[in-house]
Amino acid sequence: MLEYLRLILFALLLMAGLIIQITAVLGVSRFRFSLNRIHAAGMGDTLGLMLICLAAIVYTGLDWIALKIALIVAFFWLTSPVCSHLIGRLIRETDQRLESEAKAWKP
Repeated sequence: MLEYLRLILFALLLMAGLIIQITAVLGVSRFRFSLNRIHAAGMGDTLGLMLICLAAIVYTGLDWIALKIALIVAFFWLTSPVCSHLIGRLIRETDQRLESEAKAWKP
C-alpha cells in the first residue's frame, strides 16, 4: 500500500514539474520583450526543477542519492536568480529600445 502511495506521489510531482517546464518554454517562445522571457525562464526553471528533483527523491527514497539531488536543487536555487538578474542588467544597459518597449509604473 505504501509503495502505491509513493508511486502516485512520484507521478504527480513529475507531471507537475513537466507541466511547469512546458509552460516556461511556451512563455519564452511567446513573449516579445526580452525581460519577460527571462522572467518566464527563471520561474519555470526554478519551480519545475524543484518538483522534478523532489519526484526523484521520492522515487529513490531517503539515501545518499537523495542528499545529492537536494544539493543540486540548492545549488540551482542559488545560481539561477543571480544569472537571471545579471542577464536583466545586461539587457538594461545594452538594449536601445528598452524605453519604448517597457512601460514605467506611475505611483
